[in-house]
Amino acid sequence: MALKIGITGGIGSGKSVICQVFKLLGTPVFEADVWAKKLVNAHSEIKTGLIDWYGPDIYSPNGTIDRKKLAGIIFTDSTQLKKVNGLIHPVVRQEFMIWADKQNSPYVVHEAAILFESGFYKMMDYTILVTAPENMRIDRVTKRDGSTIEAVQERMSKQWSDEQKSKLASKEIKNDNKTLLIPQIIEIDKQLKEYGKIW
Repeated sequence: MALKIGITGGIGSGKSVICQVFKLLGTPVFEADVWAKKLVNAHSEIKTGLIDWYGPDIYSPNGTIDRKKLAGIIFTDSTQLKKVNGLIHPVVRQEFMIWADKQNSPYVVHEAAILFESGFYKMMDYTILVTAPENMRIDRVTKRDGSTIEAVQERMSKQWSDEQKSKLASKEIKNDNKTLLIPQIIEIDKQLKEYGKIW
Protein backbone atom coordinates (compact mmCIF):
# COMPACT_ATOMS: atom_id res chain seq x y z
CA MET A 1 0.00 0.00 0.00
CA ALA A 2 1.37 3.42 -0.99
CA LEU A 3 2.60 5.82 1.67
CA LYS A 4 0.44 8.94 1.89
CA ILE A 5 2.38 12.20 1.78
CA GLY A 6 0.55 15.46 2.44
CA ILE A 7 1.94 18.63 0.86
CA THR A 8 0.77 22.05 1.92
CA GLY A 9 1.89 25.66 2.05
CA GLY A 10 0.42 29.12 2.29
CA ILE A 11 -0.90 30.99 -0.73
CA GLY A 12 1.96 31.83 -3.11
CA SER A 13 4.39 29.37 -1.49
CA GLY A 14 4.67 27.40 -4.74
CA LYS A 15 3.28 24.05 -3.59
CA SER A 16 1.63 23.42 -6.97
CA VAL A 17 4.98 23.83 -8.77
CA ILE A 18 6.58 21.38 -6.34
CA CYS A 19 3.77 18.88 -6.92
CA GLN A 20 4.40 19.16 -10.67
CA VAL A 21 8.01 18.10 -10.02
CA PHE A 22 6.80 15.09 -8.01
CA LYS A 23 4.57 14.21 -10.99
CA LEU A 24 7.60 14.38 -13.30
CA LEU A 25 9.33 11.93 -10.96
CA GLY A 26 6.45 9.51 -11.56
CA THR A 27 4.52 10.11 -8.34
CA PRO A 28 0.69 10.23 -8.48
CA VAL A 29 -0.59 13.56 -7.11
CA PHE A 30 -4.10 14.17 -5.76
CA GLU A 31 -4.95 17.88 -5.95
CA ALA A 32 -7.60 18.40 -3.28
CA ASP A 33 -8.71 21.83 -4.57
CA VAL A 34 -9.21 20.51 -8.12
CA TRP A 35 -11.23 17.56 -6.80
CA ALA A 36 -13.33 19.86 -4.59
CA LYS A 37 -14.19 22.00 -7.64
CA LYS A 38 -15.27 18.87 -9.56
CA LEU A 39 -17.25 17.38 -6.70
CA VAL A 40 -19.17 20.57 -5.97
CA ASN A 41 -20.73 20.18 -9.41
CA ALA A 42 -21.06 16.40 -9.48
CA HIS A 43 -21.72 15.05 -5.99
CA SER A 44 -25.42 14.87 -5.11
CA GLU A 45 -24.89 15.20 -1.33
CA ILE A 46 -22.86 18.42 -1.76
CA LYS A 47 -25.31 19.88 -4.28
CA THR A 48 -28.31 19.13 -2.07
CA GLY A 49 -26.61 20.69 0.96
CA LEU A 50 -25.66 23.89 -0.86
CA ILE A 51 -29.13 24.27 -2.42
CA ASP A 52 -30.79 23.70 0.97
CA TRP A 53 -28.65 26.42 2.56
CA TYR A 54 -28.40 29.02 -0.20
CA GLY A 55 -31.28 28.27 -2.58
CA PRO A 56 -31.31 26.84 -6.15
CA ASP A 57 -29.69 30.02 -7.52
CA ILE A 58 -26.36 28.92 -6.03
CA TYR A 59 -26.13 26.77 -9.19
CA SER A 60 -26.32 28.18 -12.73
CA PRO A 61 -29.02 26.90 -15.09
CA ASN A 62 -26.45 24.51 -16.63
CA GLY A 63 -25.97 22.83 -13.23
CA THR A 64 -22.55 24.28 -12.33
CA ILE A 65 -21.90 26.16 -9.12
CA ASP A 66 -22.08 29.96 -9.27
CA ARG A 67 -18.54 30.50 -7.97
CA LYS A 68 -18.90 34.26 -7.60
CA LYS A 69 -22.05 33.92 -5.51
CA LEU A 70 -20.58 31.18 -3.30
CA ALA A 71 -17.30 33.11 -2.85
CA GLY A 72 -19.30 36.20 -1.86
CA ILE A 73 -20.95 34.16 0.90
CA ILE A 74 -18.04 32.16 2.31
CA PHE A 75 -15.18 34.64 2.05
CA THR A 76 -17.01 37.33 4.00
CA ASP A 77 -18.36 35.04 6.73
CA SER A 78 -16.07 32.55 8.48
CA THR A 79 -19.07 30.64 9.90
CA GLN A 80 -20.39 29.98 6.39
CA LEU A 81 -16.90 29.02 5.20
CA LYS A 82 -16.63 26.46 8.01
CA LYS A 83 -20.09 25.12 7.18
CA VAL A 84 -19.31 24.67 3.46
CA ASN A 85 -15.91 23.13 4.22
CA GLY A 86 -17.63 20.72 6.60
CA LEU A 87 -19.84 19.57 3.73
CA ILE A 88 -17.15 19.30 1.03
CA HIS A 89 -14.03 18.10 2.88
CA PRO A 90 -15.34 14.72 4.10
CA VAL A 91 -16.30 13.86 0.50
CA VAL A 92 -12.86 14.92 -0.79
CA ARG A 93 -11.20 12.77 1.91
CA GLN A 94 -13.30 9.79 0.90
CA GLU A 95 -12.37 10.28 -2.76
CA PHE A 96 -8.70 10.57 -1.84
CA MET A 97 -8.73 7.26 0.06
CA ILE A 98 -10.44 5.48 -2.86
CA TRP A 99 -7.99 7.07 -5.32
CA ALA A 100 -4.91 6.25 -3.18
CA ASP A 101 -5.89 2.57 -2.95
CA LYS A 102 -5.88 2.35 -6.75
CA GLN A 103 -2.35 3.76 -7.22
CA ASN A 104 0.58 1.48 -7.91
CA SER A 105 3.44 3.56 -6.51
CA PRO A 106 5.69 3.54 -3.41
CA TYR A 107 4.01 6.76 -2.30
CA VAL A 108 1.31 9.21 -3.35
CA VAL A 109 1.04 12.94 -2.76
CA HIS A 110 -2.02 14.73 -1.44
CA GLU A 111 -1.79 18.46 -2.17
CA ALA A 112 -4.09 20.61 -0.03
CA ALA A 113 -4.06 24.29 0.93
CA ILE A 114 -5.55 23.59 4.38
CA LEU A 115 -4.06 20.17 5.14
CA PHE A 116 -3.35 21.08 8.78
CA GLU A 117 -6.34 23.36 9.37
CA SER A 118 -8.76 20.64 8.22
CA GLY A 119 -7.14 17.96 10.40
CA PHE A 120 -6.59 15.77 7.32
CA TYR A 121 -2.84 15.69 8.02
CA LYS A 122 -3.62 13.04 10.66
CA MET A 123 -4.41 10.58 7.86
CA MET A 124 -1.03 11.11 6.19
CA ASP A 125 2.13 9.09 6.85
CA TYR A 126 4.27 12.22 6.42
CA THR A 127 3.64 15.89 5.75
CA ILE A 128 5.69 18.43 3.81
CA LEU A 129 5.38 22.17 4.32
CA VAL A 130 6.41 24.45 1.44
CA THR A 131 7.64 27.83 2.70
CA ALA A 132 8.66 31.14 1.13
CA PRO A 133 9.12 34.66 2.54
CA GLU A 134 5.86 36.60 2.86
CA ASN A 135 6.89 39.43 0.50
CA MET A 136 7.82 36.86 -2.17
CA ARG A 137 4.48 35.07 -1.76
CA ILE A 138 2.56 38.35 -2.08
CA ASP A 139 4.54 39.26 -5.20
CA ARG A 140 3.84 35.84 -6.79
CA VAL A 141 0.10 36.00 -6.15
CA THR A 142 -0.39 39.60 -7.30
CA LYS A 143 1.41 38.77 -10.56
CA ARG A 144 -0.42 35.45 -11.00
CA ASP A 145 -3.97 36.50 -10.12
CA GLY A 146 -3.87 40.26 -10.65
CA SER A 147 -4.96 40.65 -7.00
CA THR A 148 -4.15 43.68 -4.88
CA ILE A 149 -1.56 43.39 -2.11
CA GLU A 150 -4.36 44.02 0.45
CA ALA A 151 -6.52 41.20 -0.99
CA VAL A 152 -3.59 38.74 -0.79
CA GLN A 153 -2.79 39.80 2.78
CA GLU A 154 -6.45 39.31 3.69
CA ARG A 155 -6.36 35.74 2.30
CA MET A 156 -3.09 35.06 4.10
CA SER A 157 -4.56 36.23 7.40
CA LYS A 158 -7.20 33.49 7.15
CA GLN A 159 -4.57 30.74 6.81
CA TRP A 160 -2.38 29.31 9.55
CA SER A 161 1.10 30.83 9.76
CA ASP A 162 4.17 28.84 8.70
CA GLU A 163 5.21 28.77 12.37
CA GLN A 164 1.98 26.97 13.30
CA LYS A 165 2.25 24.56 10.39
CA SER A 166 5.94 23.77 10.87
CA LYS A 167 5.19 22.28 14.31
CA LEU A 168 3.14 19.57 12.57
CA ALA A 169 5.21 19.10 9.40
CA SER A 170 7.58 16.16 8.93
CA LYS A 171 9.72 18.10 6.45
CA GLU A 172 10.06 21.59 5.00
CA ILE A 173 10.82 22.53 1.40
CA LYS A 174 12.21 26.05 1.05
CA ASN A 175 11.02 27.83 -2.10
CA ASP A 176 12.79 31.13 -1.46
CA ASN A 177 14.81 31.56 -4.70
CA LYS A 178 17.97 31.03 -2.63
CA THR A 179 17.87 27.33 -1.72
CA LEU A 180 17.95 25.05 -4.77
CA LEU A 181 14.48 23.57 -5.14
CA ILE A 182 14.95 20.46 -7.30
CA PRO A 183 17.64 18.81 -5.09
CA GLN A 184 15.32 19.13 -2.05
CA ILE A 185 12.52 17.32 -3.91
CA ILE A 186 14.81 14.64 -5.36
CA GLU A 187 16.23 13.90 -1.90
CA ILE A 188 12.73 13.41 -0.44
CA ASP A 189 11.71 11.24 -3.41
CA LYS A 190 14.84 9.10 -2.94
CA GLN A 191 14.24 8.67 0.80
CA LEU A 192 10.63 7.62 0.25
CA LYS A 193 11.42 5.20 -2.60
CA GLU A 194 14.49 3.63 -0.97
CA TYR A 195 13.63 3.68 2.72
CA GLY A 196 9.90 4.37 2.93
CA LYS A 197 10.40 7.34 5.24
CA ILE A 198 11.47 10.98 5.38
CA TRP A 199 14.28 12.16 7.65
